[in-house]
Amino acid sequence: MPPKRARTSSGGVGPPLPPSSSKKKPPPPPKRVVKIADDADLVLAQCRKLRDALRKKAHDTSLTASAAGGNSDDDDEWALDEVVSKATTKPKTVASTTKSSSTTDGSSNNTKAKTQQLSLSELKSATSTDGKTIVEVVEMNSTEVMEGIENVAIKIAQQVLSKQGFQLDIPSRGASNQIYVPELDRIVLGDKRGTRSFLNVKESRKAAITTRCLQLIHAVLIKRIHITKRDLFYTDVKLFVDQSESDGVLDDVATMIGCTRSNLHVVASDKGLVVGRISFYEDGDFIDCTKMGVGGKAIPPYIDKIENIESDAEFILLVEKEAAYMRMAEDRFYQRYPCIVITAKGQPDVATRMFLSRITAELKIPVLALVDSDPYGLKILSVYMSGSKNMSYDSASLTTPDIKWLGLRPSDLNRYDLPEQCRLKMTENDIKTGKELLQEAFITQNPLWVKELQRMVKTKEKAEIQALSSFGFQYVTEVYLPRKLREGDWI
Repeated sequence: MPPKRARTSSGGVGPPLPPSSSKKKPPPPPKRVVKIADDADLVLAQCRKLRDALRKKAHDTSLTASAAGGNSDDDDEWALDEVVSKATTKPKTVASTTKSSSTTDGSSNNTKAKTQQLSLSELKSATSTDGKTIVEVVEMNSTEVMEGIENVAIKIAQQVLSKQGFQLDIPSRGASNQIYVPELDRIVLGDKRGTRSFLNVKESRKAAITTRCLQLIHAVLIKRIHITKRDLFYTDVKLFVDQSESDGVLDDVATMIGCTRSNLHVVASDKGLVVGRISFYEDGDFIDCTKMGVGGKAIPPYIDKIENIESDAEFILLVEKEAAYMRMAEDRFYQRYPCIVITAKGQPDVATRMFLSRITAELKIPVLALVDSDPYGLKILSVYMSGSKNMSYDSASLTTPDIKWLGLRPSDLNRYDLPEQCRLKMTENDIKTGKELLQEAFITQNPLWVKELQRMVKTKEKAEIQALSSFGFQYVTEVYLPRKLREGDWI
C-alpha cells in the first residue's frame, strides 16, 4: 500500500507523511517507597532525649537572657554577647588600637603554635582593664558593606592627597592572634592589628591586591549579584598571579569592613550535599530534600537566600566522606530513621559550615558525626565545632557547638571486631598530628575525646568508614548506625 501523502494548499500532493507510531511511551518506573523502620521508636529513644535536652537548654538560655534585659534571640547561646564589641554599620570591628608588625595575611611560620586559651571572664577582664577586645564580624546588607568599602576608599584618598602614600589598617589573622574560648567552644580572633603600606616595598603588591579586590567587590555589590572566587581571580590575572593571593585578601577585607565573608558576595563553588527530611525555599524556589534524587541537593553558597526551613528530622547526621553519604542516600536511611544527612566531601567549606550552623540553630536537633578513625577525621570535626583559625573572625556563624562523635571511633575497631586487613598503620605524620591534637584546648576539654585519641596514638591504628563494608556493603545503614543510635553510643 503506497504511503499517505499530505495535500498542499494548491491541491497538489506533497511528500509522504511520516509513519504514525502506534507505540505509547512506557510509563515511568514506580517510585521507590521506603517506610519508617519498625524499630524506629526504640532506636531513636536516646536521640530524642538528647534533642529534648538541647531544646530545654536553648529555652532556658533564652529565658535567662530575657530576664537579664538582653536580647532573647535564639542565637544568643552561640554569641559572645558580653565580651565582644560588635560592629554596626560602621566599617570597624574592634575598639582596640593595638598594632602588630606589618604582615596580616594569617600566614604563620613553620612551628605550629598551640591555640591560645582564654575564658570569658579573662577576656572580660582584659577588655575592662586595657580597652582591648576581639574581632567579631556581623551580618550586613549590601548597602552597609558598600558604605564600609567607600569609607576605606575615602581614607586612602585622603592619605594620597596629603602625599603620604597610603596604608591599610587590618586585623591580624596570624596564629598568635587566635584565641580559644572554652565556654563558647570555638576559636575567636584577638585584637592585634597590622598595617599594609603601599610605600613599603615588601607590602606594596599586597596593598595593591587589597585595593583592587575592594574595587571589584564594590562593583559586584552594586549589581546585587554573586561571583565565585575563581571569577574574581580572572578579572586581573596579571596582578593576582595565583588565586591564593586574591582568596586570602577576601578574609582581610571582611575583617576590615566588619562583615561576614558571604556578605562580600564572593563565594566558593558548590561542594557540600544534603539529603533527607528537610525543606526550604531557595531564592523563591521550593526545595524538598527527600525528592532530589539519590545524590541529594547541593548546598548553595548563597545561604542568605535560604528561608522558611522546615523539618521533622530527629537528628542531623554529619558524614565526612561522600562515599558513606551516597550509601545512606541510596539506602534512604533518612526515611527509615528520620534525619538529615550532610557531607562536605572531606574538609568542610564555608557554605556547608554555615548551612549546618543555621539549620541546627533553627531546628534545635542534635548533630551526630560519622568520620574516619584517624587524626584528620577529628580535625575535620573540630573545624565544624570550633572553627578554623583562618576564619576565626566569623566563627559565630560558622560553628556548630556540641556535635557528638558517633563514629568511627578507635574503640569501635575492637568493639565491632574490625578485621586486621581493614586496619591501617598510622604514619609518623599521623602520630605527630594526633599528639598535636592532644595539646589543643578544644580536644582536652572533652575527656572522652582525649581517651579515644590516646588509644589511637597508642595502638598506631586507624581505619576509614568504608572499612565497615567488609561486613557487607549495607552494614553501615542496616547494623552499625541503628545499633549506635539505639545504645546512644556517642561522645
